[in-house]
Amino acid sequence: MIDPYHLEDLSLLAESVDLECKLAQGQDGKGEVPKDFWSTYSAMANMHGGVVLLGVREKAGVFSVAGIANVEKIRTDLFNTLNNRAKVSMNLLTDKDVTAVTMEGKTVLMIRIPAATRKQKPVYLNGQPLGNTYRRLHEGDRSCDDETVKRMLAEQLEDSHDTRILNKFGLQDLDIESLHAYRNAFAVHRPGHPWIDVTDIDFLRLIGGWREHRTSGETGLTAAGLLMFGHWPSIVEAFPLYFLDYQERPADQDSQTRWLDRVVPDGSWSGNLFDFFRRVIRKLTADLKVPFVLKGDTRIDDTPVHQALREALVNTLIHADYSDRASVLVVKQPAGFVFRNPGMMRVPVEQALHGGASDCRNRTLHQMFLFINLGERAGSGLPKIRAGWETAGNIMRLFDSCEPFDQTLLEMDWVQPSLTDSIESSPISSPIGSPIGSPKTGEKILQQLRENPQCSTQQLGDALGISKRAVLKQIEKLKQQGRLARIGSAKGGHWQVLEQKP
Repeated sequence: MIDPYHLEDLSLLAESVDLECKLAQGQDGKGEVPKDFWSTYSAMANMHGGVVLLGVREKAGVFSVAGIANVEKIRTDLFNTLNNRAKVSMNLLTDKDVTAVTMEGKTVLMIRIPAATRKQKPVYLNGQPLGNTYRRLHEGDRSCDDETVKRMLAEQLEDSHDTRILNKFGLQDLDIESLHAYRNAFAVHRPGHPWIDVTDIDFLRLIGGWREHRTSGETGLTAAGLLMFGHWPSIVEAFPLYFLDYQERPADQDSQTRWLDRVVPDGSWSGNLFDFFRRVIRKLTADLKVPFVLKGDTRIDDTPVHQALREALVNTLIHADYSDRASVLVVKQPAGFVFRNPGMMRVPVEQALHGGASDCRNRTLHQMFLFINLGERAGSGLPKIRAGWETAGNIMRLFDSCEPFDQTLLEMDWVQPSLTDSIESSPISSPIGSPIGSPKTGEKILQQLRENPQCSTQQLGDALGISKRAVLKQIEKLKQQGRLARIGSAKGGHWQVLEQKP
């Protein structure tokens, strides 16, 4: 999110996913809260937060300070409306989020909008969530369709998606071979455990795959039980959008061969989560190098990289929203690995990477994997993935997106030898950053803009793994060096790389 540092030079500003500038002069020229501020408030709150500057004019991509004559009136009107439930569903702001900043001798009002929590979403307008809920996409505020709003409401109410009892689903919907394979793994990891000798139905009940509702008396298979051990036809009856996809892709992305190996539910295997994990983890780690390390007289084949990939696969499966439109996708390619699960993140990226807090979407599935020593306890999974992967000098990036569908992506790239000198350890908020002052960072920005002149500063930061602030500083340097120019407005224009003459 932008900080006052950026306001020292308006040439560094560009409207983006987390910054919006509004003139806010009002009819009398003394200032008022613009009507379109409220859709921006909703949009930023429902995504990752952002900053709105009132009193800044934008024309053809050039920003200038207009200032606000009556700041206190705007502040009062702002909080009056924020606390009016007929207009805004929730006030996320405090006094410290609304500050007056002096620029060029004029006063600008800077409003920091925090990201709403899962329990606070959707943040909507006019007393009705359907048709009045927005999300921030690139530089614009986009109205959410009804399906997206209903999913937000469900996320707000359901702490765990996989505990519900599925009406008229039972043991006939399970792949018994999958269940028995899991029970064998359970016995290996927990020898002598009292659950080993119970019946299948009792075992399912003990691990959360079968449940009885205490109030209604309803008894049956849970969503977790079906997802973990079910037959493919039965799973898609309960979850019509459910799909699992593993792809091993060639180095040449332009090749007519789209993948070298693929695992999808095709009728030749059960199609459930447990069998998908067993098939895919072998393929992910099949050709990893294992150094010769002994513990006593035993060779240790389980490296931090193996552990990171195993944890990443479990993490993808337990955090997926199986009612959402994106599929679970796992990609292995020469550059590294990609893990995608449907659904936005439930906690901020920085918090997830730092650890200590978790909001798992499928808590019963999480526990099922834990019973066979797969996965980590709440709040420690992603830090372990990151530590295991980066210990070997590799780079990792975690982010979520609502385009084209709600999805969370974990990208784990091997470090290329040519990049080793320009990549160093970086803060959690920038997991694959090059040193901000490195000349190579500027060259990478130019290369990205040659390939995509419409690329936004946020997209540049995402692509290079550095903060937006670092991108803006590099762009300003490139402008001063006469190597980069902005053509047209911030919203509709593009970048032009000015090639240097030999």
